[in-house]
Amino acid sequence: MNILSIQSWVAYGHVGNASAVFPLQRLGAEVWAIHTVQFSNHPGYGAWRGQVLPAALISDCVEGIAERGVLGQCDAVLTGYVGDAATGAAILDAVARVKAANPAALWCCDPVIGDAGPGVYVRTGIPEFFRDRALGLADIATPNQFELEWLTGRPIARLEDARAAVAALQAGGPRCVLLTSLRTAETPADSIDLLAAEGGAAWRVRTPLLPIAANGAGDAIAALFLFHRLRSGSARVALECAAASIHGLLRRTAEAGARELLTVAAQEEFVAPGTVFAAEAC
Repeated sequence: MNILSIQSWVAYGHVGNASAVFPLQRLGAEVWAIHTVQFSNHPGYGAWRGQVLPAALISDCVEGIAERGVLGQCDAVLTGYVGDAATGAAILDAVARVKAANPAALWCCDPVIGDAGPGVYVRTGIPEFFRDRALGLADIATPNQFELEWLTGRPIARLEDARAAVAALQAGGPRCVLLTSLRTAETPADSIDLLAAEGGAAWRVRTPLLPIAANGAGDAIAALFLFHRLRSGSARVALECAAASIHGLLRRTAEAGARELLTVAAQEEFVAPGTVFAAEAC
């Protein structure tokens, strides 16, 4: 399995490609990583160094891969954090080139826009890029609850609202949707929900809510969901596998009292999660 992953990179910590690449490799995938930004650490620390990388660099790297004659061997494109709206065109071109070489390849678009609390935290134009250009072409989308509400203009208070918002997103493009960080009136205070939908069906997994707010979990679960969806062909199976692994990773990180995800130390959670969760139709 070969996955082209275009998203951010940090030298310290695990977000973006620094969160997604290793789990994919641990599961056996080859990852062709291209970075949209190179930062010292996650901006959530309040201070960081580094640069947003130019769109031309991304295009140049894709051209170099194409020159190796291997784009037809790419099974999927995974995209996440975009440092500048101008990068959008380079991402769309990369996806188009992969799909031209391999029409069966999937695009998993993680529309990184913001989250509950901080709200929108990306640069001007990026949310609109995801809403107006990217998601209409994506096969899989992995928004969190805040992002799904922003993209569809639909507030989510109950599970039925979540299903309706997911259906609205699907109607505009991605046939498969993973909704993360879902909290509705039906979600117990000590739990968190994830919902996946494809082919007219939807499933929910509920996991214990852990006392942790580490960055990069969304990037990791998008990668894990894509891998298991490619491997199994089933959104339900992908949901169960990704939920189990991300819960194990977060549990190990919380137990250690760490601020950054223990992506390496907890790597067995990717291949043999300590706790499994059964998805239920919803």
